[in-house]
This record gives sequence, structure tokens and C-alpha cells, in this order.
Amino acid sequence: MSYEKALDQYISATNTHDFNNVRKVLHEQAIYWFSDKTCTTVSEIQSYFENAWNLIKEEVYSAEDVKWITVDEGSATCIYTYRYEGYYKSKFVKGSGRATNIFKKEENGSWKLIHEHLSSL
Repeated sequence: MSYEKALDQYISATNTHDFNNVRKVLHEQAIYWFSDKTCTTVSEIQSYFENAWNLIKEEVYSAEDVKWITVDEGSATCIYTYRYEGYYKSKFVKGSGRATNIFKKEENGSWKLIHEHLSSL
């Protein structure tokens, strides 16, 4: 799988709202920087995702204007505009922000997400 496909797989996994799917594309040492919290373990990341899915029902997450700013044999970094939409307290909401994702290539050739940084525009 290519690093580009790894990003696509990550977005698809996120939209299943099942963290078991997200976990498959995460590096075991993944670190997330959200606007309001830093998550340094997979269990912290899982709690953050599941809380977000409980707050925003039927959320759809997407990436636009993806730019791969560095790629080598072992890592790939992209930046993009993220968008989300769903229902908060039964009211339709949507928003966007900036994202940075870093993928690390595993010995078996698969690409795993090792870092994500999300911030508002």
C-alpha cells in the first residue's frame, strides 16, 4: 500500500465510527495534537475519537487540498484542509481546519499514521 492509500484508508476508517478500524492504520507510538488536547497513547486517541463521535452524530470527515510536503523511503508528511459535518444536539453542523499527518513505513511495507496535528483555520 502507498502512503497516499494510507491516508485514504485512514479517512475511510474514521468515517466508520469504529475505532477498531482506525487502530489498524495507527502506529503503536502515535501522538495526536488536537486543538484542546494532546493524546500520547492509542487508548487516549481512542477515547478522544469516541467522544467526538458521541458528540457529533453521523459525522463525515474529509480531506481537501492534500499536499505531500515530504516523502522518503521511511516516512511521508501531508498537510490538508479537513472538513467535518454531522449533527450536534440534533442540529446540522459543519466545520473545517488544518491538518498535518505523518506516516511511517513499517518493515512489512505498510504505512501507519504516527502523528496528526489538527488546528482551526
